[in-house]
Amino acid sequence: MDNTLKVWRAKRALTQQELATEVDVSRQTINVIEEGRYEPSLELAFKLEQSYVTENESEEWFFSAIHRVFDIR
Repeated sequence: MDNTLKVWRAKRALTQQELATEVDVSRQTINVIEEGRYEPSLELAFKLEQSYVTENESEEWFFSAIHRVFDIR
């Protein structure tokens, strides 16, 4: 299963701009997160997770992001 932000965004038929507006960041921020060139801050990770709180997958993505941000192995 592909657990990327881009996949979840596409499942909901959201544009990068729509998601960015929802979590109060720029479209470019969503773009670089999806490309793997930027790790979200803890605050942004929480906001993104809240967008998907009804899905079990969200917890997996969220905790994966937390592990990457804090380099937890």
